[in-house]
Amino acid sequence: MAELQQLRVQEAVDSMVKSLERENIRKMQGLMFRCSAGCCEDSQATMQQVHQCIERCHAPLAQAQALVTSELEKFQDRLARCTMHCNDKAKDSIDAGSKELQVKRQLETCVTKCVDDHMNLIPSMTKKMKESLSSIQK
Repeated sequence: MAELQQLRVQEAVDSMVKSLERENIRKMQGLMFRCSAGCCEDSQATMQQVHQCIERCHAPLAQAQALVTSELEKFQDRLARCTMHCNDKAKDSIDAGSKELQVKRQLETCVTKCVDDHMNLIPSMTKKMKESLSSIQK
C-alpha cells in the first residue's frame, strides 16, 4: 500500500483507539484497580478467594481489550483483502500487456479507493465499539 495511504489509515485508527482508551478503557481500568484493591482489603478471605475476586474484577477490562483487538484485526484484514485485490488486478493488467505507468496509476487509484472506503467505516466501527464497551461496563 502506498506510504501516504498507509499513514492516513494509521492516523485515523490511532485517533480512534486513543478516543476509546480515554473515554471507555481508562474508566474500566480505574474500576478494575479499585475493585481489586477491595478484594485485598478482606482480611478474612483466603488467598484463593482474593485471587478469584481479582480475576472477576479484571474480566470486564479483558473482555473490552479483546473486543477492541478483534475489531481492529477484522478492519485490518478487510483492508488487506481490498489492497490484495488491487494488486491482483494490477498483475493481470501487466500480464495482459498494459504499460507499467498505466498499471501503477491504476494500482494507486484502486488502493486509494480501498483506503477511502475503509476510512468511511471508522466512525461506525467506533460507535459500535463504544456501545459494546458501555454494555460491558454495566
